[in-house]
Formats: sequence, C-alpha cells, structure tokens
Amino acid sequence: MFLKRKMQIRGNPLLWTRYLWSKLQFSASQTIKNLDLGVIKEQEVYNHLLQNFRARLTFKSFLKGMEMVPTFSNQGETLLIRSLPRACPRYVFVGDVVMLKDPQNEKQELVRRVAAIEGEEMVSSKDEDEPFQLDPGMCWVLCDNESINAKDAQDSRSFGPLPLQNIIGRAIYSSRSAVEHGVVMNSELAMRDDYPVLVAELDVEELTGKST
Repeated sequence: MFLKRKMQIRGNPLLWTRYLWSKLQFSASQTIKNLDLGVIKEQEVYNHLLQNFRARLTFKSFLKGMEMVPTFSNQGETLLIRSLPRACPRYVFVGDVVMLKDPQNEKQELVRRVAAIEGEEMVSSKDEDEPFQLDPGMCWVLCDNESINAKDAQDSRSFGPLPLQNIIGRAIYSSRSAVEHGVVMNSELAMRDDYPVLVAELDVEELTGKST
C-alpha cells in the first residue's frame, strides 16, 4: 500500500515536488542540528543528509485518555505524527494538534492543541491574573476536553508556556478502528503543508493494524 501511494503522488508533479521539498527541509535541519551538537562530523554530513532524506517523515503513536476528548476517543486512537523540520512559527501554527515532550517529565509525551504562539497576549478569565505576552520561542498548549480542570489537564494552565523546542511533531491522521479514521483537523496552513506528506506516507491498513 505504501509503495502504491508513492506511485500515485509521483503522478502529480506538484505534490511530488512539495513532498520531496518537505523531506529535504527535514533532512537538512536534522543534519545541521546534529552537526552543531557535535553528534556528527563534517565528513559525515553527506551520509547523514542522505540517510535522513530516505527516512519517512511520519511515525505512529498510540494515544489514550480523556484530555483530547472529543477530538480523540478516550478508549484510544492510533495517530500518524508528522516530524517537523524544526519547531518554530514557520512550521507550528495556532490550532495545530501536536505531540510534545512533557516539560514536567521529559520521558513522557503528550498530545495537545496549540492555542497561542510567541508574541501573542494571554488574558486570564480570573480578574486577579495580569495579562502577559508569550516570549519568543514559547507557545501555549491546551487539552481539547474543556471539562478537565487546570490542575488535571497537564497543559499550559498547569505548567505554563511551553518551549517550542519541546514539540516533536504534528498529528495529521487518526484511527479509532478499521472503519473509524480520518484526517486530524489542524490549522489551515498546517493542513496545506502536510497534505503531500499525508498522500505519500499514509497507509490506512498499516495504521489500523489491518495490513497483511
């Protein structure tokens, strides 16, 4: 199925070009990051760039819990996560459903929706709280379940502004079962940017566990 979808996107030059450009952006960003961190040496740049370019931009992750109800089922859903070149206002937008590293527990990953991004003013519903502006490199994330109080939500209401660098990727497709699955509703900009990746890499049978 995966190879069949790649053949389909190759039949559309514009989509194919956009998909390859997304892969190149991700590969270059990861290579530069690892070079700056000293993970790879200069003579390893080409091989590292090629290795990342050949890799898929998406991976599966299982989500369970009440925090993102009704967007996702509390019984559990398998999400297709798209890796981003880097977490910054160029690639992350208000309204996106993102996977992030819990700032209170780096070993734990959460799925939340971006409610605001750097430069935007945050105003509390409580009169005693002063408005504040999100600093550069920060965002505000919330769970979709409005019935969960701030203490139990594990979102920015409890841990405050989230560093953009904590964002791992964006959820672009979800599956509850072999018959209940579909595109995750993100910001308009994100959905347009993710579309070529979704067409090229989504394998519904694999995502729903029905592949042979």
